[in-house]
Amino acid sequence: MVAAPALNDASPDVLYPSGAKIINAIKAANVQHIVALPDIVTSDGLLWPMSKDPDFRLTRICKEDEGVSICGAMSYNGTRAVLMMQQTGLMDSLNALRAIGVDYERPIVILVGLQGKEPHLRPQESQSYGVRIMQPVLDAMELSHSLIEEPGDEAHITDAIERAYALSRPHIVLIGREPEAP
Repeated sequence: MVAAPALNDASPDVLYPSGAKIINAIKAANVQHIVALPDIVTSDGLLWPMSKDPDFRLTRICKEDEGVSICGAMSYNGTRAVLMMQQTGLMDSLNALRAIGVDYERPIVILVGLQGKEPHLRPQESQSYGVRIMQPVLDAMELSHSLIEEPGDEAHITDAIERAYALSRPHIVLIGREPEAP
């Protein structure tokens, strides 16, 4: 994999995850429904390619918490869905996630673009307050989560989705670097 160009001379070159591998991992978990709000981190590498992929049905939503409800409802009949948003939307929908995902034990799987995160820094080192607090907030809420930033991280997505559905619990996949477009 080729390193993407640095954002500026002070930023070191970093490697980016593969959008194609993330999409294939989602397909491998038998997900056919994508519920989404456009997000600058995931749009080019994931959302737009998924919207053109005949293996997926895309449902566009206006508000993130309605996506939590839609995914929760789909899970009652065995339909697997992945919700896509950025971290500001996740913060806005934490109460819906708590109620539907935790209290009602529904397998809500969310891909969250960490908008504003510097590619060469870990989330906890980011200058963006909203990025920096994501993992501690999810830990405090005892919500399962993983981080996709580098090539190879994509391999964990299928197992995370399978585990969420097997345990009927939410899982949040934080996307720290913009995936390369397929």
